[in-house]
Amino acid sequence: MPQTPTLDDIRVDFDAPDNVPKDRIVDLTFAMGSIPNDLVDPYEPCGWLAGPEIPRLLFNPPSRQGLGAISGGQRGNWVVTHYEDINRVYTDNEHFSNKGTAEFQRLIGETFPSIPLAIDPPEHSKYRLFLTQFLGPATITRVMEPTIRAVLDEMIDEIADKGEVDMAWDFARVFPVRIFMGMMGFPKEMFDDFLEWEWNILHSGNLEKMQWALSSVLKFLRSFIAEKEKNPDEFLTSSIVHGKIQGRRFTEDEKIGMVWFLWLGGLDTVAATISQMFRRMALQPELQRQLREHPALINGAVEEFLRTQPILSSARTATKDFEWHGIQVKKGDSFSCLNPAGNFDPARFENPREFDPTRKGNRHFTLVGGVHSCLGGHLARRELRILLEKWFEKIPGEFRVKPGADTSVYPGLLSIRNLPIVWDVQNR
Repeated sequence: MPQTPTLDDIRVDFDAPDNVPKDRIVDLTFAMGSIPNDLVDPYEPCGWLAGPEIPRLLFNPPSRQGLGAISGGQRGNWVVTHYEDINRVYTDNEHFSNKGTAEFQRLIGETFPSIPLAIDPPEHSKYRLFLTQFLGPATITRVMEPTIRAVLDEMIDEIADKGEVDMAWDFARVFPVRIFMGMMGFPKEMFDDFLEWEWNILHSGNLEKMQWALSSVLKFLRSFIAEKEKNPDEFLTSSIVHGKIQGRRFTEDEKIGMVWFLWLGGLDTVAATISQMFRRMALQPELQRQLREHPALINGAVEEFLRTQPILSSARTATKDFEWHGIQVKKGDSFSCLNPAGNFDPARFENPREFDPTRKGNRHFTLVGGVHSCLGGHLARRELRILLEKWFEKIPGEFRVKPGADTSVYPGLLSIRNLPIVWDVQNR
């Protein structure tokens, strides 16, 4: 594929449904995060898809949908790439449904929904409201921030005088999972099992491994829920198990649906974001200097790191027949919102490829949008902000990629497996 492709370069032949114009059928494999590159801005290859000359609805054949969510789409899926259209899909609950999204448990015959992700309004709000009381900004400040700071003090102090760390494997993979496991009350000894199960479910692409991991984690979670039924504590799993909604206790499906969804979403996304964030700063040391010298920019920088590192693209399903941009959409059609294009839409973001920690109105889609915006978004932001504050406080020297290390990255959830970075200890 040319470095700057056109639609003609990615058009393919496919026996698509009757409502799909032939000129909209394209191979978007390169934009789905499953092909690594070594660019400073690894999402650059698909930013052009938000250009004004690109049709507002494209269609991706099923064999080229990449590692997307489990949400149907065996016939292929519509792909929206412009900010305005992505925003509609995320916020128009009358025409677009989240039911069935990321329900990997179906692969082993489970029928409980992932709650609240796969629940549509108006039912969605009651579950969201219940969980938000534990994940809102005030609760994070009061309950979780001291733990976040303590864990970061411990982890950074442990490596500061060594002058190097594998930022992806030994730090980013560990830090947010420690916070998550502590929040849920999960036993520390499950750390390695959790990450192995999660890797096989989300990244192996092997049905047998996925089914083994799903069976293993759901067996553990159900056992853990049963234990909390008998022995409640102050952690989130217990709060769910003993919680009420509209005056009634949760059903068994509701309990496992919430605990499972939090487990699935709590292990990978922040880790991937941290790895890409430190890779970007290592390859662009001027970003380090800017944040070290002006710590007041850290909050804005976190939003820019999120905007420029959209690790997920979310799916929805059409709830009815309707016309959109001259296309006859059919009930049941699958839609994928290509956040790595929408986050760089020049119609929404001035100089979209520029990393600007002073950017105003930075309403990106990395944490999705609408009622299904990331439930853990406040926690993720706090973890990233405190990490940067602590890092520049404790390691004042400039860090860089260890000579000879591979800096390739999957521009998506698969992200970076290893990222060895080094710094001069005498600068401490």
